[in-house]
Amino acid sequence: MTSDPSIHTIDTAFQRDDFDAAYLVVENGRAALIDCGTGLAVPAMLKALARAGVPVDAVDWLVLTHVHLDHAGGAGLLMQQLPNARLVVHPRGAPHMVDPTRLIAGATEVYGEAEIKRSYGPILAVPAERVVIAEDGHRVDLAGRVLDCVHTPGHARHHLCVWDARSASWFTGDTFGLSYRELDSARGPFILPTSSPVQFEPEPLKQSIARMLDRSPQAMYLTHYGRVDDVPRLAADLVEQIDAMTDIARQCDARPDRHRCLVAALTALYLERAQAHGCPLDDAAVTQVLAMDIELNAQGLACWLDRDRR
Repeated sequence: MTSDPSIHTIDTAFQRDDFDAAYLVVENGRAALIDCGTGLAVPAMLKALARAGVPVDAVDWLVLTHVHLDHAGGAGLLMQQLPNARLVVHPRGAPHMVDPTRLIAGATEVYGEAEIKRSYGPILAVPAERVVIAEDGHRVDLAGRVLDCVHTPGHARHHLCVWDARSASWFTGDTFGLSYRELDSARGPFILPTSSPVQFEPEPLKQSIARMLDRSPQAMYLTHYGRVDDVPRLAADLVEQIDAMTDIARQCDARPDRHRCLVAALTALYLERAQAHGCPLDDAAVTQVLAMDIELNAQGLACWLDRDRR
C-alpha cells in the first residue's frame, strides 16, 4: 500500500535514527505537525518544513499525542518558530505545556538529570493563549481537512490519537505500540506494546486499541517508528502481548529481585515472538534494539503493580 504524499515522516533523531518520528500533514498550502520530539529536534523539524516547501507561518497546528518528552519536549521552543501555530493537547497535558516544571521533575526522577540535559535539550513553556484543549472528539480544521482527536488512555491518561479520514489513518503516539524497521520480516512489521512509567493501564489500553479499529484504519503512523499497515494482525499481536506482560508482572511481583525478573521475562517474551516472526536479527541484536524499551516496560509494569495494589 502506497503512503499518502501529503503526510511526511520526520526523524527527530532522538537516541538513534528511525526511532522517534514526528509527522507533517500538508493540505492546500497549510500544515499541521503531530508531535515534535525534543528540544534538540527543533532544527530537524524546521528543515523538514523547508524540504516540504512549507513556510513556518503556514503551520497552523502542533498537535501532541501526549506530553512525554520524546513526543512533546520541544514544543515550547518549536512554537517560538511558528508564529501562527496553536498547540492542541489533551486536557490533562495542557497544564504541563503551560508550566513544564512538574513534567521536568517527573522525567528527571525516571531518567536522571544528566540524561535529561543530554537527550532532551531545553524544555520551555508554551504561552497559555496559544494552547487549545482537545476534549474527546475535538476536531482540528486543517484547511478543510479534519483531524479528529480521540482520547486513548492506557499508555498514559493524557494520551490522544489523531484520526485523519482523508488517509484513513491514525497518528498513534504510543497507544498502538512500537515497531522498528530493523525487526521487519517477510511477514511485515514486528510490534510490541509500551508500558513505560508511570500511567500504564492494560484494560484501558486494550479498549483504546479496539476503539481505533472501529474506524477500519488502512494504516497507523507510529511515533516509534513510522507508518505500518496490516493493522488487524498488529492489533491482535498487541492485545496478546499486553495480556502476556501483565501475567509476567504478576508472576514477578512477589520476588525480591522483581525488576530483574521483569527485565528477564520481558526479554524472553520479545525474543520468542521475534524468532516466530522471522526477524532478521539474532537474539543479541534484537535485545540491543529493544534494550531501552524493555527497561522502561519493566518500570511501567512495576508502577502498575504498585498503583493497582493501592
